[in-house]
Amino acid sequence: MDSFACSVRQVQGGVMSGCEEERLAWAYLVRVAEPPAPAVVDLVGHVGAVEAARMIRSGDVPDAVLEATSSRRLVDKAAEDLAAARRVGGRLVVPGDAEWPAWALLPLANAAGRGLRWACPPLGLWVRGKALLSELLERAVSVVGARAATGYGEHVATDLAYELARNGMTVVSGAAYGIDGCAHRGALNAEGRTLAVLACGIDQSYPAGHTQLLDRITGRGLVVSEYPPGTQPARHRFLVRNRLIAALSAGTVVVEAGVRSGARNTASSAAALGSVLMAVPGPVTSAMSAGCHELLRDGLATTVCTAAHVIEAVGQFGDDLAPKPTTESRPTDSLEGDALRVHEALEPRIEQSAERIAELSGVALTRVRAVLPALELLGLADRPETGWRRTKANHNPTKAPPTPQTQQTNNQQPAPT
Repeated sequence: MDSFACSVRQVQGGVMSGCEEERLAWAYLVRVAEPPAPAVVDLVGHVGAVEAARMIRSGDVPDAVLEATSSRRLVDKAAEDLAAARRVGGRLVVPGDAEWPAWALLPLANAAGRGLRWACPPLGLWVRGKALLSELLERAVSVVGARAATGYGEHVATDLAYELARNGMTVVSGAAYGIDGCAHRGALNAEGRTLAVLACGIDQSYPAGHTQLLDRITGRGLVVSEYPPGTQPARHRFLVRNRLIAALSAGTVVVEAGVRSGARNTASSAAALGSVLMAVPGPVTSAMSAGCHELLRDGLATTVCTAAHVIEAVGQFGDDLAPKPTTESRPTDSLEGDALRVHEALEPRIEQSAERIAELSGVALTRVRAVLPALELLGLADRPETGWRRTKANHNPTKAPPTPQTQQTNNQQPAPT
């Protein structure tokens, strides 16, 4: 059902649109159980949102659902939550909505089906911002890391996010201090798109020092949470939201992380979900890079150093390959065998006879006399007056002559010494 195009049906005592009734049911369900709530998700999947809400209110539910909802089942703030979200420019996005990111959340459902109950997908997502959630996640990468980031980590995170955003990728992170904040700012500085996943309500500015940053994010991206408006952050909620950061993108980049850290937890979630996991190597003496190095040693993560590496790892096969580093070619790169030995025997300031060059190089004199003119044509040797010497400034001629290896010496007289 598309919540923006649903029919109106008659209800006893007045008129209520079908989408309004279902929207209120979803808002009630999102608040009634602390995420992740696999038993409630299963119930909704079997009977639908409206019927699940009715059953939970009455207490006529399986024991697992009752245990998850008993403390809040009689607290109905659905209308208040929807109004609070609207006041900050937010909305509730649920399964069936046009912008629900079903494909992105599929790994959570699959992992939950394998018995990983922590990986249960969210019942719904509270969203603040004008962008469409599903469109924002079509090409997305999560960039996470330590709150107590080093200058190195902050520089790398900002640069990575900037280049990823310039290449059309949405940068997903958690809006925390350190690497998260740098990732969001890097994307915004590139006038790109970014998405912040919170461990509190979308009407809460946490951390307080990122109030302006969160407002900037809603201008070009989205602030997202599975917690209803008014919910305060708590330690366990950060761990729960980390699974969403890992799930809402094609891959996760860990820029800096301690061995035990929230970023490491996000990385573990990404690995369990089968998502592409990447890590940026750092100084071996830095405790903030120890978690990254552990991921690389264990073979769980791929090494990435640039945005091109990240795009190659998560992009379309064959279309997003990172360019190979190029090195400046030298005129001597093509030399091998006798030609290389003769060239190495030449001195830049001392003129030498062919006989002396043959002695120094160990190459037969007749061969030396054939190779020297070819080196001269390549600009690698010259013959001033009394002998041969290596050129002071090697150069590539406009039209490359035959190399010493391929030049034919038939019908050619040996060069005079």
